[in-house]
Amino acid sequence: MAPVVGSQEELVEARRHHLAALAYELEARSLACRMLGAGESVLRAASPVTGRNVMILATASAAGWSYLWSGGGMADAAAPAIAADQIARLLGQPT
Repeated sequence: MAPVVGSQEELVEARRHHLAALAYELEARSLACRMLGAGESVLRAASPVTGRNVMILATASAAGWSYLWSGGGMADAAAPAIAADQIARLLGQPT
């Protein structure tokens, strides 16, 4: 992974991009998604089947971008499909 560098605006846009990519993958797994917060900095994913939901952040580090979610979940933002599978399982979404 390349280190994360850039202006504040570039970081906000990169965060939004990573969360949108994850939302796309989650919606493909029949989860409902909504961007929340200032600059759409948080993603809420919910299972319409189980009623469970989770809040997801995208965070930058020297190693690159990661997704973090409640319950100690973490995944590489370079692989949103893998993160979406993990989140769908967490929410009890049938596959």
